[in-house]
Amino acid sequence: MVQDFYDYKEALKLGQKDYRAKTAKGESPYLPALDEIIPPERALTGIRLGVLQIPVWFIVGTKTSGRLNAFAANFLPLLDEGTEFADKWEALYRSHISEGIREPIKVYEYLNRYYVEEGNKRVSVLKYCGAYSVPASVTRIMPERSDSEEIQLYYEYLEFNRYSKINFIEISKHGGYRELLRAMGKPFDDYWTIDEQRRFSGAYYYFEKAYVESGGDKLKMTVGDAMLTYIQIYGYTELENAGEAEIRINLRKIWEEIALNEKDDAIELKTVPSEEKKPSVLSMVLPISKPPRLKAAFVYDIAPEKSGWVSDHEMGRKHAQTVLGDRVDTSVYLCEKKSVSEVLETAAADGNKLIFTTSPRMLNDSLRTAVEYPDVVVMNCSLNTSHRYVRTYYTRMYEVKFILGVLAGSLTRSGRLGYVCDYPIYGQIAGINAFALGAQMANPRSKVFLEWSSVKGAKEAALSLSRQHIHIISSQDTARYTQDDRRSFGLSHIDHEKTDLLAVPVWKWGVYYEKILRSMLDKTIKSEYVNTVRALNYYWGMSAGVVDVEYAPALPPASRRYADFFRSSLISGVGKPFLTPFYTQNGDIIGSRQSELTLEQIISMDYLVDNVVGTIPSYDELSKVGQETVDMVGILQAKMKSKEGN
Repeated sequence: MVQDFYDYKEALKLGQKDYRAKTAKGESPYLPALDEIIPPERALTGIRLGVLQIPVWFIVGTKTSGRLNAFAANFLPLLDEGTEFADKWEALYRSHISEGIREPIKVYEYLNRYYVEEGNKRVSVLKYCGAYSVPASVTRIMPERSDSEEIQLYYEYLEFNRYSKINFIEISKHGGYRELLRAMGKPFDDYWTIDEQRRFSGAYYYFEKAYVESGGDKLKMTVGDAMLTYIQIYGYTELENAGEAEIRINLRKIWEEIALNEKDDAIELKTVPSEEKKPSVLSMVLPISKPPRLKAAFVYDIAPEKSGWVSDHEMGRKHAQTVLGDRVDTSVYLCEKKSVSEVLETAAADGNKLIFTTSPRMLNDSLRTAVEYPDVVVMNCSLNTSHRYVRTYYTRMYEVKFILGVLAGSLTRSGRLGYVCDYPIYGQIAGINAFALGAQMANPRSKVFLEWSSVKGAKEAALSLSRQHIHIISSQDTARYTQDDRRSFGLSHIDHEKTDLLAVPVWKWGVYYEKILRSMLDKTIKSEYVNTVRALNYYWGMSAGVVDVEYAPALPPASRRYADFFRSSLISGVGKPFLTPFYTQNGDIIGSRQSELTLEQIISMDYLVDNVVGTIPSYDELSKVGQETVDMVGILQAKMKSKEGN
């Protein structure tokens, strides 16, 4: 009989070890009881889900506190050998080894965790044996909706679970379940087939094993968080077809990206260009061989002659090539006939050591290329993306929008201004708010009426404003060529068929690319990467000379002088578009007296200020291109919103 109780002894040792560890930390050494977390009467209103297969690791406590002293917090036993409890536990263990535990336990589910009403010893045996799942009769207790992060995440899980019936994956960041579905190419409201559930379960099983063996169990992030990052880089199909060994190899390649997800401050903003390194004295007197030319690729998703946005980048490339001469060799790669991934692979294989991708829709492919070619620096033109291997670059366009808002507010007689924005993405919301606050500074009665070209189309958005007798309108920041119906860009006065351009934002991509290429030549850009463990976002503004405002002939001289005052203050750093306090549409107060928002707060804006008339559009209102753009760099509110408010 001594041999018969060997496993109970081992389980008891593990339970006692956990008990001592919890006690030393000042934590409760016993299982939590659901009746002590929520009122017991809440169980009477629970929703019966029937018998389900539930993950053992999500079983965390008991329904009542009656048997708490029998189990440690890890569900392993605490009672001595020779007790009736030990006899029953050992008998259950032998039964499980010979036949398996088949009778469903009875549990209550609350916030995606399970609390046992019947079957505590069965769960203890299963935990000891490392079982993956157990059949259970489940009653779900719904929490009341609130602004609590835990509650919001739970309701996002319920939406995912409703269609997928998957209950073993946990994602800890807002919007994560929808991000997972996007990465898998699955619609949000598409019910999964049995085969899809089985294939996903298999992929998760192999990923979890590889992740834990790679050291993932030492990280705070969930397996689901890590799996989402993996799929965003390699794709779901590749994960489905990969074996455990291949997954481990790929995890080693992207481990910095995985670990970055644990950080609250995952992004390091570079707000000004680094100073170019001066040559050493020795380099000026000793003969040094000429360094090889730096090869840099510029990847466009459409030909420059078809897009003002791409044309601006192409002019920037030509400027940088002219200024830097034979020190660099820049070339253009188009994605019109090949996929982005194919084009990027070609650019890397051609020996380019620096690759610029000029659309946020190329972000995921840029990340995959950066992982597969670690000696190549890949930079994507977007904002607020926490990817370790891809650097992003963008301009502080909200500074110019503030100046345009001041101009618009000073010129309007009615106090009614229009603003046409393309996408609800990072940086764009700050532009809307900066324009509105600038207008409010010049004219406290001003109201900014907001329309979205990615919802109505650019022409209809402008017409909608005109029908409301709004004539001073801020449209998009650059002209578009084909596949566009907008009437204007920049700040314009539109009256019936007559359009007078007043002022325009100017993206000085040539200056931007010249400075980036110089920092690549003197190896500054690589040392910046080595000296941080965070994601690098280059976010330069008017002080760096990469963005500015130009005035049209129709703008009166007095207005120019007025705008120049604010322009000078922003360049010098004295001017602050987002001085607080100010109010949002909901009446919330942002900031305290005479303080200013941080750049992180500006970038992550997901609200509109109180003199904006309009809303952030729902995801399903956006055009296909709008949805694709929001998928990559959209604010969370736009990713999550639907017409029904889900």
